[in-house]
Amino acid sequence: MLIAFLKVVAFVKSGSKKKKITKAERLKQLQEEEKRQKEEEEARVKHEKEEMERLEIQRTEKEKWRKLEAKALERSNEELEELYLLERCFPEAEKLKREKRLLSQWKHYIQCDGSPDPSISQEINTFISLWKEETNETFEAVIAKSKLVLNLIERLKLILLETPPYDLQDKNIAQYQGSILELQELLHLKFNIATEILLRQASTLADLDSGNMEKVIQDENVTLYVWANLKKNPRYRSVRFSETQIGFEIPRILATSDIALRLLHTHYDHVTPLRPVPAASQENPSTVTPFVKGEVKSVEAAISKNLQEECKQQENESHSVHEEETKVMEEQDDTERQTEEPEATKCDLEMKLLSETVSAAQMLLLENACEKPYSFEDPEVDLYQFTTLGGVYHLDILELPPQCKPVKGWMIVEILKEGLQKYVYPPETSEDFEMENAFPPIEVMLKVHENVIFFEDPMVARWDAEGKHWKTDGISNVSYQPEDRLITFSLETFGPVTLIQDAHVNMPYQSWELRPLDVNKVLLTVTTVFTEIQIQIKENLCKLASIKLSNKRHSSALEEKWMSPVSFIIALKEAGLNIFPTGHSHFYVVTNYKLPLVEMKAYRQMALLSSAFAFSWSRWNTECDPKNVVFKVREHLTKEEPSQNPNWNFLMFSGDRAQSLKINESSEAFSKALKEETEFHSTLYHMVKDFASKEAMEKVRLSSCQFIDSVCHLLLSTRLLSYS
Repeated sequence: MLIAFLKVVAFVKSGSKKKKITKAERLKQLQEEEKRQKEEEEARVKHEKEEMERLEIQRTEKEKWRKLEAKALERSNEELEELYLLERCFPEAEKLKREKRLLSQWKHYIQCDGSPDPSISQEINTFISLWKEETNETFEAVIAKSKLVLNLIERLKLILLETPPYDLQDKNIAQYQGSILELQELLHLKFNIATEILLRQASTLADLDSGNMEKVIQDENVTLYVWANLKKNPRYRSVRFSETQIGFEIPRILATSDIALRLLHTHYDHVTPLRPVPAASQENPSTVTPFVKGEVKSVEAAISKNLQEECKQQENESHSVHEEETKVMEEQDDTERQTEEPEATKCDLEMKLLSETVSAAQMLLLENACEKPYSFEDPEVDLYQFTTLGGVYHLDILELPPQCKPVKGWMIVEILKEGLQKYVYPPETSEDFEMENAFPPIEVMLKVHENVIFFEDPMVARWDAEGKHWKTDGISNVSYQPEDRLITFSLETFGPVTLIQDAHVNMPYQSWELRPLDVNKVLLTVTTVFTEIQIQIKENLCKLASIKLSNKRHSSALEEKWMSPVSFIIALKEAGLNIFPTGHSHFYVVTNYKLPLVEMKAYRQMALLSSAFAFSWSRWNTECDPKNVVFKVREHLTKEEPSQNPNWNFLMFSGDRAQSLKINESSEAFSKALKEETEFHSTLYHMVKDFASKEAMEKVRLSSCQFIDSVCHLLLSTRLLSYS
């Protein structure tokens, strides 16, 4: 142990000896230290220089930004005044629409064709009463009359949709909706009565081979399939109409019963309840200040006062004829000037009043509901999320009425007082039947309407008469053949059936573009996951230009049909081409939320410029905050197709400031940096004016007010900046 201790001590002593540094090594260390200090000093100086340059650039940019803001603020009032004059096209268009509605009523009045004016309650009530009194109408006669009835219903719906909320009163809304419901119910009642008349003659219309009656009546709005079981053959369970696959697979109990099967396919939907229409009192339709309304009244009072003073002054007599004539002439000149000024002021105030009410009505199209109006539970169909397509299939099992019998050249028939009766299947009490599966579900084969597009396999829903809503229970084994447009399913109980699709299947959009084609004519292209839809807008009309499905052109019955914007939107929705979000759509679609006021101002000014400028989607619109919108714009005056890589300007707009951005679509990150040699402006119009040609701006100023209003309405209805 002692030896070990001595070894440790010896090791410590030997390790404590310092190694001497040579002169060369010391010199090398000093040189390295000097080099390091020099590099640090150079780095410090460089950093300070770069920081000073950065601060100088930042100061210069801030100064430049401040000057641009000051310049923009200085000319803001002038730009906004010019924009206000340009946007007078919207109240002008509204005045033309009002005149058109009045002219339409007048044209109908002077036509005297016997058809009622649906907006006049006395006329529509008389029409309904007279038609109720008509009896023994055949199915063909009812179909012929239904064209007029459907036209009246459509006109009433258009009145409710096209008339701004501030022009609608509660009593008018109740009157129009009441007339719609009465016409719908009466039309269906007439179809039932006509079916009964047809079934009374079933024995005379029986097929020679099967012994049963089969009848198909087809029209553009209605298709009727009727089969009467006259032979009651238990082996005849497969019912097919006119050598098609449309029909039923029925159980043994129905094959041996005195029944008739009816499939009444109405290409319209008169089953789904009408949506409530917002009234002026409910929606506060205008942002008009009481001051403006008061000024209009005060101007009217001033005009009245001036006219009264004019009359009094003309009654005063003077002793001198010359003085009297001179005085009267002077007074007339003064009075004319005073009268003209209030008249002009009154016109301006009325236009301002109308302009603000139009703006408020446009804002209603962009408002998002705060919450869902109703909590939907399975299996009830949420009609805010889904939509019915292709009309309604009324499936009925009917009791066969007494048949006509020939007696000595006469046809005698027993007419039941209770009319056409439905056969209850399955019966409410089935105690008399021993087999548990005596009432299996009935297999149904239907043809999907040829003018309707389903982007996904359609879902089947049945009408619940008690709950007054569509439901998906009681339906099984659903199978869809898209090539043949046939859908097969099993149904537990008969009744109205419809096909439904997600109303937001084409939302959000992948991209969009608005491109001018000619004077007062543009093309709006909306690209979704499933389709590309092209819409032409000309003056106050719209039409479907083309549809592409899976990059292949698809023909549609709507192509080449010019319609008003509201009618066009309804037609596109009914065809399954829904690109029009509602106030509840944000509950079902991931949206790029933008402030409604900013969005509305952007659409209005885009519409103003649409005659000469193309607008397009930008991916940076999703990167900026909700207070701003970003899109691409470029001048486009030729009718030719744009090149593959057009030169776009990227604009950001906040409602009261427009600026041109430095970034492009391929930039790595979003930046609000201003494009070189550009300035701020208060409007899109003046921002675009900076790089536009005189020819383009002249084309913009010559645009029709109705055309601008129609483009704006389509933009407000599609909400491209929020739903793409």
